[in-house]
Amino acid sequence: MREALVLAREAWAAGEVPVGAVVVKNGEIVGRGFNAPISRHDPSAHAEIMALRNAAENLGNYRLVGCSLYVTLEPCVMCMGAIFHARIERVVYGASDSKTGACGSIVDLPAETRLNHHAEVMGGILSDECGSLLSGFFAQRRGKGNNVAN
Repeated sequence: MREALVLAREAWAAGEVPVGAVVVKNGEIVGRGFNAPISRHDPSAHAEIMALRNAAENLGNYRLVGCSLYVTLEPCVMCMGAIFHARIERVVYGASDSKTGACGSIVDLPAETRLNHHAEVMGGILSDECGSLLSGFFAQRRGKGNNVAN
């Protein structure tokens, strides 16, 4: 999760909402990504999607069997769909997302029994640090300072 936080800070520095993600297989990071929808003009360029794309390229397979995804913010519906299609085994996230979270905050896709793939989900890992980064970003955007990106 610490590496995902580093990537989230890179997103902030790039003017993006600070969310970072890594894909891990056998204890090694095989994919990295951070939010980039603004700079890429791509609504699907969420941190999770970018990390999945990077891992798939690095491993030479779109099926990421045996991999875990660590992300600083609870994944949205779009990202959970990609996570399921990639066959990610485990999702670990930091801060909950009360607006778009798809792992229990708004909907709980991993608990949906009708889906053909399920991932183990664990939330709240370094949640204070992950949440503070997001709060600081939006406070700065509103002109209230609090630059905690560094």
